[in-house]
Amino acid sequence: MEAKIRKIGNSLGVILPKQVIDELHLKTGDKVSIDRKGANLELRPIDPEFEEWAEAYRQINTDYKDVLKALAE
Repeated sequence: MEAKIRKIGNSLGVILPKQVIDELHLKTGDKVSIDRKGANLELRPIDPEFEEWAEAYRQINTDYKDVLKALAE
């Protein structure tokens, strides 16, 4: 699948094909994460609920690392 780089104001942008929008369940106003993987770009939708859950998990894992390790044994 190809997309063309276009000038949008003082920036450059890419129009996402409908197939990609549908597959990622994107809609106007959604946020996406763009990560560089070598010479490639990875585009992922950002799920605010998951981000909150992931941050809570990271905090619990940090605060209770020793307890969680003991429970796992």
